[in-house]
Amino acid sequence: MLKPIFKKETFKKEVKDEIRRLFRTTLEEATNHQIYQAVCYVAKDVIIDNWMSTQQAMKEQDPKIVYYMSMEFLTGRYLGNNLLALTAYGEVKQALEEMNIDIDAIEDEERDPALGNGGLGRLAACFLDSLATLGYSAYGCGIRYHYGMFRQQIKDGYQIEQPDNWLEDGAYPFELKRPEYAKEIKFGGYVAVDVDKTTGREQFRQAGYQSVRAIPYDLPIVGYNNNVVNTLRIWDAEAINDFSLDSFDKGDYHKAVEQENLAHTLTEVLYPNDNHMAGKELRLRQQYFFVSASIQTAVQKYLRDHDDIRKLPEKAVFHMNDTHPTLTVPELMRILLDEQHLDWDEAWEVVQKSCAYTNHTIMSEALEKWPIELFSRLLPRIYQIVEEINRRFCDKLQKTYPQNADQKIRSMAIIYDGMVRMANLAIVGGFSVNGVAKLHTEILKKRELKDFYELWPEKFCNKTNGITQRRFLLHGNPLLADWVTNHVGSEWVTDLSRLSKLAVYADDEKAQAEFMNIKYKNKVRLAKYILENNGVEVDPRSIFDVQVKRLHEYKRQLLNILHVMYLYNKIKEHPELPFYPRTFIFGAKASAGYERAKKIIKLINNVAEVINNDTSIKGKIKVVFIEDYRVSNAEWIYAAADVSEQISTASKEASGTGNMKFMLNGALTLGTLDGANVEIVEEVGEENAFIFGLSADEVIEYEKNGGYDPMQYFNSDADIRNVLMQLINGRYSVGDMELFRDLYNSLLYPQGGNRADVYFILADFKAYAVAQERVSARYLHEEAWAKSAILNIAHAGKFSSDRTIEEYAKEIWKMDPITVRDENV
Repeated sequence: MLKPIFKKETFKKEVKDEIRRLFRTTLEEATNHQIYQAVCYVAKDVIIDNWMSTQQAMKEQDPKIVYYMSMEFLTGRYLGNNLLALTAYGEVKQALEEMNIDIDAIEDEERDPALGNGGLGRLAACFLDSLATLGYSAYGCGIRYHYGMFRQQIKDGYQIEQPDNWLEDGAYPFELKRPEYAKEIKFGGYVAVDVDKTTGREQFRQAGYQSVRAIPYDLPIVGYNNNVVNTLRIWDAEAINDFSLDSFDKGDYHKAVEQENLAHTLTEVLYPNDNHMAGKELRLRQQYFFVSASIQTAVQKYLRDHDDIRKLPEKAVFHMNDTHPTLTVPELMRILLDEQHLDWDEAWEVVQKSCAYTNHTIMSEALEKWPIELFSRLLPRIYQIVEEINRRFCDKLQKTYPQNADQKIRSMAIIYDGMVRMANLAIVGGFSVNGVAKLHTEILKKRELKDFYELWPEKFCNKTNGITQRRFLLHGNPLLADWVTNHVGSEWVTDLSRLSKLAVYADDEKAQAEFMNIKYKNKVRLAKYILENNGVEVDPRSIFDVQVKRLHEYKRQLLNILHVMYLYNKIKEHPELPFYPRTFIFGAKASAGYERAKKIIKLINNVAEVINNDTSIKGKIKVVFIEDYRVSNAEWIYAAADVSEQISTASKEASGTGNMKFMLNGALTLGTLDGANVEIVEEVGEENAFIFGLSADEVIEYEKNGGYDPMQYFNSDADIRNVLMQLINGRYSVGDMELFRDLYNSLLYPQGGNRADVYFILADFKAYAVAQERVSARYLHEEAWAKSAILNIAHAGKFSSDRTIEEYAKEIWKMDPITVRDENV
């Protein structure tokens, strides 16, 4: 399988040669960062051979290609994962050890590529890994953000957003700049109409526009042990005319550099703050920028080897990862109409057979909408096409529902009330709509997208999310990975269902002890990280209770920290009562413009400051907020967790993938029956999890009736009242009684047209506290805990992204894998 370069002596020589070539120094004088770069380039040389072989196989076998369109790809570090995929990690580690180099120290030199934020981007990265490992031809299509979302710093308990300059060294070692595939992207101006003198047909073109050049950078996506290397193509922006000397000479200094400024801002940050018009405009520009560049490229790639554009759906599918890439639909129409000169019906048939859409949100307010004024000004030709799509669709609704067409149009129209509704466009313009967990899909069909489901039931399906075991077990938890391999063999790396064989060891005392020892070692590793980064000493023998994910109110980090306050009160009131030590670990970024979420981070850190410095409780509780939560530190966190906090308000979480990563690493789920938690419990059994709280149906019923009255809980429960009063009595704010007033008010009083306690925190509080008591009681019995943990691992097979992608490929995309020969055999 491997090139001779990975034979130890050859590898050592190549690393030394790269250090000399890149940095004009010797191995002995090189820094860890220089060694890291050299190792990357040696590995990249092997990868490029397989990459070229994959492209050749695609050309010869002419497979259908999926273009996975996503605003985010949260890939994590590349070096270790690539070495594992090449099955060369062991050889490289040993070679480096013989050179007195620690591979962990070298991997730590790599910055996480700042190409995503939360679950959406990590899912996209897992999917690319699985596509390559299963041999399906794919391009990930996104943006080469220079600073990502932000690097999070915690200062005086507050989140501070800093630029995440992951490209500070210039090019990323594994990327390839491909200027030969550059594309022009046009914004603004107006639509000019010409008439073809021969056919009399109107031809539309954009005129008076600004434009930028989209430059692709390719990153390899290495399949596991199969020679396949797919491509993540991320687009950067460059000015077409960097500097207008004519404008400068005339004194128009701003216009002289406006194209350069436009290009500069397009790829600076992920998800610019959109609570003002400039931010909304930039986000819409970003979406069109990468969509247009990707669709132009895909069409040109198809036409190099095929002559009938009408057959494009046989060889390409464009999968829209949430609503952000929905401009795929009208952009493909534009190319087919204006450049390939199809008539409307021909073009629309191609589009509807080529585009598919994954919905990632239940909450209707999160479905993207754009003001007509902004959309039409920025994308005049695209808006013209969307208007026509909408007109034809509304005509269809009038004919289909003559008795209640107005109601259907109000719900389903693409353009309505001055807004362009992107989810509606994605559904109308594609052949498939899928949810990402069984519960989520049912809610879409019965509630959020009910009218569309009634019109097109055949379009809807479910594809429960998954994660790649190669990143989150093989690489992230090598001790447990080796233990699993020793018990069931190595086939689980590409077939996670093999983990089911572990179930027979759940009652084995030796296996239980081995598992708990591995968990302890991983907790020691994380405790060391926490001490170095937070200055807090935590006990690895305590229960590591973990909630790490994007900070949003529906995910209910607030419920978690209010419960910590409740426990602290109990310990202070009754120090004599037994209490098994607990370390509560949080990690989350709040969107820069999301003030309440940022205030929750401040509360968590203030509570931590009080509790961690109270010697009277003898370390029974510690609270840790891990700064700048990201893929690389997430791997350590998942490996060390005992308890997986998945406590979203039932009916609000589409799926979740963190719940799967924790399960795979032997943590027990503490959660509501929401998202994929439902399926996790179906697999492992409710006796091996801690389920609490209102059901999705109960929450939805409350919402239909205007919510519930949280004051009932505040008035009748002294524990709840005491905790809430501590938000406004200065207990956790050095006497500042206003600091957390907004959090207090949000739980008890209607605000801005919303009911009080939108996410049912007080309604679920006592049920959550009882579930936490069950956690402590179970952990006192190590054998019972270990049994449940091993059973969680044994039943995690369903939640591999390999399974998910196999379902997408067979049931939605209708694809077959390719075979790439090993050129070294």
